[in-house]
Parts: sequence; structure tokens; C-alpha cells
Amino acid sequence: MRRLVIYLFSVLIITIIMPTVIVKTINFVPRENAVSGEGFDNNNREPAKIIISDQAKNNRKNLIDTIRVYNPYNDKVLELDLEEYIKGVVSAEMPAEFHIEALKAQAIAARTYAVSRSIKYDQEGHPDHKKAPLCIGVHCQAYLSLDELKKIHGEEWEEKYWSKISEAVESTKGILIYYQGQIIEPLYHSTSGGMTEDVVNVYSQDLPYLKSVISPFEEESPKFKSITTMTGDEFVNKISENYSNAAITLENFYEKIKLIEKTNSGRIKKIAIGNVIIDGTKFRELFGLNSTNFIIAYDKDLNIIDITTYGYGHGVGMSQWGANGMANKGSNYLEILEHYYSGVEIR
Repeated sequence: MRRLVIYLFSVLIITIIMPTVIVKTINFVPRENAVSGEGFDNNNREPAKIIISDQAKNNRKNLIDTIRVYNPYNDKVLELDLEEYIKGVVSAEMPAEFHIEALKAQAIAARTYAVSRSIKYDQEGHPDHKKAPLCIGVHCQAYLSLDELKKIHGEEWEEKYWSKISEAVESTKGILIYYQGQIIEPLYHSTSGGMTEDVVNVYSQDLPYLKSVISPFEEESPKFKSITTMTGDEFVNKISENYSNAAITLENFYEKIKLIEKTNSGRIKKIAIGNVIIDGTKFRELFGLNSTNFIIAYDKDLNIIDITTYGYGHGVGMSQWGANGMANKGSNYLEILEHYYSGVEIR
């Protein structure tokens, strides 16, 4: 009899009392509405809030407001306010004389690049400088402090241009470039020579927002066209020192050099010298050329070689001189960025 009483009491607890407690202490949310809260009667209900821990707030603040930058010249890491850092980048990367809309485009590109790198290399730093995700050299983005700028340009530079740089940065504060909801890595360069390059031809990585586009209005760039001159002997010796199998001489010069492949933008992708095939980027490095968009001419009578180069830099992304040319023709910073970075959203 006693066992029967205990059994009935247990069944009572399991079937009646426990469900009542559970129902009174748990708010059930339909699975399909667990995030949006749809399907609820929201009258007299407080709006849903996302609770962020103090650590998360600090992480977010560090990402938005400050940035870590490695100085390779003294092996130290700088902790910089993001927007002040961008002022230093814009001043170092683009002539302050440029149109304000071009400077704004540069500020947004530089800010997006900095945030992108900071997210990508936040924990361990960049593989080439592990102390920080960014460095102050051209490996990442050039940066100069105001004191350094005054030493380089003189005290009058600050009075003439610093307010313009500050306006370009502060008027675009917080604006970044996105592709399909993701922050992009917006590469940029000085001068394209009339058409930018597809990123896959330079870095072997295909990114949909870094495609080749026409880059008009660059003719005022001092690097739009340049000529590197050397003797035939200097050219042959340099090739022979680095590619002994090329077997090139002044006598067989014409028959040894052949164009193998160009990119759609007209840059040299591969060139053959004898039995050796050289990437255009390697050839550019070998002779210190401004870009891979070049033409080789040899005057046998004078024993002179002229390499005519168009553009300056890798040619990927925004052309700075092209941006200035577009601004001078009436384009604003949004139109400039949307032209050079395909299919992006700027917000």
C-alpha cells in the first residue's frame, strides 16, 4: 500500500506539477521567429535588445576608433586614432593639391583598407610584420604624421593644406566600401596609363570588385608616360646575369625577344627571351620600370634601348590621378569609387 501511494505521488509530480512550473518560467518563441520576434503581440512589450558584453564593446571600440600600425624604421607599434591615421595616409599617398572629391575617395579607400587589414590580421599581425596588421610603409599604406609632413613640405604646408585634408577625412568619417555585405580590400595606385588592371593578372587572386576598367583623364600625371634608356650592352648583361639560359646577344637581339601574352588592359603578362619565359612583373622589377605596360625599342646603329612605360604602379583598383581627373570633370567621390571598384556599395 505504501509503495502504491509513493508511485501515485511521483506520477502526480511528473505529469501535473512539473509542467506547470516549466510553463510559468520559460518564454517559448516560435523557431522561425526567434530572431525577428514576428508573431508576437508586441503591445506593451519592450523592444528586443542585443546585449553586448563589456569585452565586445571594447573590441568594437578598438576596431572603430583606434588602429595598430607597425613602424619598421624603429621596430615599434603605433596606437593611432583611426581618423587621424587616415589623414596621415591621405597626405602621404595623394598630393594635397588634388581635388577635394579625389581626396575624399582616397580617404574612404584608405579607411576601408585599414579596417579590412585590421580584421584579417587582428590576432597575429601581418605575416610580414607580426606586431601589427598594418605598417607605415608602402608595403601597406604610406603614413606620415603632421610633424613629419611639416618637416618634408615646410610649415606653410599645414596652413595651406591640412584643413583640406581634414575636411576630406572628417566629411567621410566612418564610410567604408562593401561588396555583397563584406568589407573589401580596395587596392589603389598612382597612374594606370589609361586602363586599370584585373587583379588576377597581378596577384593571382580573382576578386569581382577589382576588375579592369577604363581610366580617363590621367594625362596630367608625371608618370603617365616615361622612358627608360640604356645601352644594348647593359640590357644584355642584366638579362644574362639573371637568366643565363636566355643566351641573348646584341647580334641575336631581335630574334630572341618575343611577346608571349598581354592582359586585356595591354600590359605585358609574359615575354620570351630565348628559351626563357619571364613574367611581366618580374621583367618590370628587373629593370625598375614604372609598370608592366611597356614597349621595347632597340636602335642597333646607336646601340641604345628605350623602354617606354605607361602608368605607374601595379594598376589594380583606383587610379589616383584618374580619380583627380574625374573629380576635375565633375564627378563626386561616390562616382569615382563606384567606377574603379566594380559592383560595390559605399556606406
